[in-house]
Amino acid sequence: MADQRGSTGDAVAAPSSDVWSLKDRVALVTGASTGLGRQFAATLAQAGAQVMVTARRGDQLAELCDATGPGTTFLAGDLTDPQHRQALVDQLYEQHGRIDILVNNAGRCDDGPLEDETLKELISVIDLNLIATLDLCRLAAPLLFASGTASVINVASVYGLVSSSAPMAAYNASKGALVHLTRHLAAQWGGRGVRVNALAPSYFPTDLTGNLTDPGLRTAIAERTFLGRAPTLAELDGPLLFLASRASSYVTGHILAVDGGWTAA
Repeated sequence: MADQRGSTGDAVAAPSSDVWSLKDRVALVTGASTGLGRQFAATLAQAGAQVMVTARRGDQLAELCDATGPGTTFLAGDLTDPQHRQALVDQLYEQHGRIDILVNNAGRCDDGPLEDETLKELISVIDLNLIATLDLCRLAAPLLFASGTASVINVASVYGLVSSSAPMAAYNASKGALVHLTRHLAAQWGGRGVRVNALAPSYFPTDLTGNLTDPGLRTAIAERTFLGRAPTLAELDGPLLFLASRASSYVTGHILAVDGGWTAA
């Protein structure tokens, strides 16, 4: 086979056939009982990862583990509880001694004009979407450093990149903060062998979006995107695997919008 050379004349390695493989990698996915988190966990497990999942609904986590096989385990609990976050890290330390992939997916949305919301409602969104992610990253840092090639994937939103008239101020603020947290941690941890990136999905069919069954919403998505249609949940599989695997080994601090062109308009 002919030698492949880059622009500097250095040899360029041929791409490995298993660059997308996650065999023997250890992953933690939050908010995994339904929606995006459940899809993310199943996708990582299918690619070979040993996946721990967490959410409040233990029965749905148990069903997910049964469906994905013995490589998937769960620890049910409320991610806004500091003790639960510590318990997740402790269990992963005892079982594996490292974390290779951390998917910070858990989140909730507020609804209604800011002036009509209560302080308790605002705090509940920020606590889960931002504070829990910050603290879990803090607690997991030693296990991420132990990996040597860890990948943190924060699940942001297109509304962390562009403005929205939708009345959900706390959600939008928290997702914007996740975008900048992603860039900051990428700068902090790059020298420790940890890549930090974010997915910024638009509307996908989940419980949070009513599974896109509203014809008006689907029409609005089609009119807003370059592709002219609503997405399927499986269309997040490739972007997730890209950020989780060696396929993105030189990518960090990046916000990958998966939006059909929504934010490029």
